[in-house]
Amino acid sequence: MKRRQDAIPRGVFHYAPVFTARAKGALLEDVDGNVFIDLAGGIGCLNVGHRADPVMASLHAQADRFLHTAVSVSPYEGYVRLAERLNQLTPGTFPKKTLIVNTGAEAVENAVKLARAYTRRPAVICFEDAFHGRSLLALSLTGKAHPYKAGFAPFVSDIYRIPYAYCYRCAYHLKYPACELACADRLREMLAHEVPADSVAAVIAEPVLGEGGFIAPPLEFFRMVAEICREKGIVLIADEVQTGIARTGTLFACEQYGIEPDLLVSSKSLGGGLPIAAVTGRAEIMDAPGLGGLGGTYNGNPVACATALAVLDMVQEQGLCARAKHIGDWFMARSAQWRQSWPLIGTVHGLGAMRALELVSNQETRQPASAEAAAIVRHCYEKGVLILSAGRYGNIIRLLMPLVITDDQFEEALSVLENAIAAAPERSLACAVDSKS
Repeated sequence: MKRRQDAIPRGVFHYAPVFTARAKGALLEDVDGNVFIDLAGGIGCLNVGHRADPVMASLHAQADRFLHTAVSVSPYEGYVRLAERLNQLTPGTFPKKTLIVNTGAEAVENAVKLARAYTRRPAVICFEDAFHGRSLLALSLTGKAHPYKAGFAPFVSDIYRIPYAYCYRCAYHLKYPACELACADRLREMLAHEVPADSVAAVIAEPVLGEGGFIAPPLEFFRMVAEICREKGIVLIADEVQTGIARTGTLFACEQYGIEPDLLVSSKSLGGGLPIAAVTGRAEIMDAPGLGGLGGTYNGNPVACATALAVLDMVQEQGLCARAKHIGDWFMARSAQWRQSWPLIGTVHGLGAMRALELVSNQETRQPASAEAAAIVRHCYEKGVLILSAGRYGNIIRLLMPLVITDDQFEEALSVLENAIAAAPERSLACAVDSKS
């Protein structure tokens, strides 16, 4: 840890003082020989697990052929095959094309570039509590100031933000369904009064908020947003960086909302542990930039393309969408028992296996229990379970376990989490006293 502090900037955060030595499936072993059940999944990058056998086989086979040529110098079949596969698998019956890049933030930036090139409009509308990445344009779209945006201004102009359908903390202090989805109607109001629709290139949204706390909106929300975008000629971008690749119970979460986004961004678990991302969308939008307008030296790395194809095979052959639904149902049943026992749990968020507990110190006021969330994260890693927090106030405990986690491993992890919840109030108080002393 001393070497880390001396060599790496303080801005690089870590949840647990655990240095990894090796990992497989849903288990991670540190340099001291301790074994952890991984409910963090590399922040959502390991839906198929650590070092999945098909992924490793594809990696080695491609590495034996070549590692890099730059697709803009000498193309290769793996890039083409992955693009074809994503064109086939993403929602929408229209002709599609796919651009392959390296990271989710890079894919988001390219999606916005594509929308602007196609519409010849400058503005982009995004949502509160969104996370779209840490590069300049992606960070401008990201909603949370601390720690992501603090000190990095100025940001990109022509970005407009509206509330998300966060029903537990409604921006309008209304209740669903009596609210008639005022949050979706806010988009129409903005286009009428604040930014002209003919100046808006795109609306970008996560089907389920990621860093924002795994908030899953009512099904009608995105249907209304999609309808407004269609009416106004605005490109709808679905950021499925964290929700994609079977996490929510379908290959992509927007399938469950019954929408067909014009552009869909995928990354994280697509590579099975290697960095890769993609923008897949309507062919006419993807073809809007001129020749050479899209690219990047490492875009569509051949090894990452090979592992991505193996991941997509695993999802289908091992039934990982159904597995995600099973894990999600299991967690919902268990968390329902916890809510009866501990008022600390205000509500449960998410979709499929993308689940989270929102913690509150008061059920009536819904005061965020951020210290308790931190105490739970610490309790869990001390007892052999890696888990993450999230949300506007850092008071949400989220689960991103590999979908290949065994039933025994998941049950053990839930027991540790249960004990952590029970001990959280006392542990958070103890931590507060220690920090003051």
